[in-house]
Amino acid sequence: MKTTKKQQNKINARSKKADEKQKNILEMLKSHGAKIYDDLDNGQFPKFSIPSRSVSNIVYDKKLRQYILGNNAAVRSSRNSAQLRSFTQLMWLAFFANRLTHEKKSSTLRDVYYSSQAFAIEFEDQSESDNIIVDLEAVTSKPREDFHIFPEERSSIFGDLNIEYTIPGYEGKTMNLSNHPDGYSIGPSLTTAELVDTSAEIVIAIEKGGLFTRFVEEQIDKKFKSIIINTGGQAPRSTRTLLKRLHDEMGLPVIVLTDGDVYGEHIAMVIKSGSANAAHLRELTVPDAKWVGVWATDIEKYKLPTIPMTESDIKRCYDLQKDPRYQDGIWKKELDVFLRLKRKAELEAFSKYGLTNITDKYLPQKLELAKSL
Repeated sequence: MKTTKKQQNKINARSKKADEKQKNILEMLKSHGAKIYDDLDNGQFPKFSIPSRSVSNIVYDKKLRQYILGNNAAVRSSRNSAQLRSFTQLMWLAFFANRLTHEKKSSTLRDVYYSSQAFAIEFEDQSESDNIIVDLEAVTSKPREDFHIFPEERSSIFGDLNIEYTIPGYEGKTMNLSNHPDGYSIGPSLTTAELVDTSAEIVIAIEKGGLFTRFVEEQIDKKFKSIIINTGGQAPRSTRTLLKRLHDEMGLPVIVLTDGDVYGEHIAMVIKSGSANAAHLRELTVPDAKWVGVWATDIEKYKLPTIPMTESDIKRCYDLQKDPRYQDGIWKKELDVFLRLKRKAELEAFSKYGLTNITDKYLPQKLELAKSL
C-alpha cells in the first residue's frame, strides 16, 4: 500500500522525535563520562553520585500517588577499594548502554550479563548485573528501556486497537491487536508504537494467562468493549508502560483482576502506584487504576474454594499493613479480611460454578461496581 503524504509526514515527525530522544540520552551519558575525565585531569579519583535506593530513602508521594526516591545519595568512588569493583561495573555499563543507544541495537538483561564477560567485567550472577543496571537508571533518572535494555517478554495484549510501528525497519506499518487469538507479546515494538485508534472503552488487566485465553475465547473484548491484557503475574515494566499509555493517551479506564490473595492485591497496587524497586522512575503508574477483585470478601460472598494461607502469605499481609497505601479504603478492608480468613482463592476457583461463570456473572458485576469505586 502506497504511503500518503500525510502518513509520511507523521513518520518523519516520529523519526525526528526518536532521534532527539536518542541524542539526549547520548549527551547525558557523554556528560557523565566527561565528569570522569575531569576528575582524572584534576588528579582526583573518579566517582559517581547515586541516589540512595535504601528503604529509608523511599517515600510515598501522596500528590503523585506513587513511591519516589528522597534526597539522600551515596558516592561510589574509585578511591575506595571496597567500591572499586561496583564502580568499574557501573562505568562499563554506561559504556555499553552508550554503544547500544548509538547503534540502535537492543539487548536483554541476560545479554548484558554475558556481554560483560567479553570485556573481562565480572558479575557473580545476573542479579548483580541487574542491580548495576538499576544503579544506572537511578544516576540518569532514565529507564533501562531508553538504553535499549529489555527483559524477556511474558505479557500479552488482545483487542481492537490499531497501532502503527515506529521501530526502525517497520515505520508506518500498522496492526490491529485483535488479529491473533493468542494475543501479541508486549515488547519494545508495542510499547513504542503509536496508538492510533480503538473502539474499546476500558482496559482489563488480568493476572493469569489461562484466564486471558478464556476471556479471548468468550469474546470479552466485544461484549464489554475492552482491551484485554495478561500481566503474567506481577506486571513487567513494559506492560505497566503500555497500561499508562492506554489510560493517558487513549483515555481508557484501567481495571485489574487478580487472584484472591495478598500477592494479587499487591499486583494491582503496583500497577496503580508503582513499586519501591522502581521508585527512581516516574512513568510506570496508573494512579486511577481500579482493583476489582478477587477480593477477600468475594471469597465469602461467592463461597469460593480456598486453600490455606502460608506463613509467608500472612507475613506479607502484616508487611503491607505498614505501607501507607494500605491504610484506608478497599485496600485496608480486604487486607484485614485476608488476615481474618487466613484463606486464599484463585481466579480459576469460579470454575466450581461452570467454566464461563467468571465471564458471565462475576465480571459483569465487577465492571458495574468499578464505576462507583
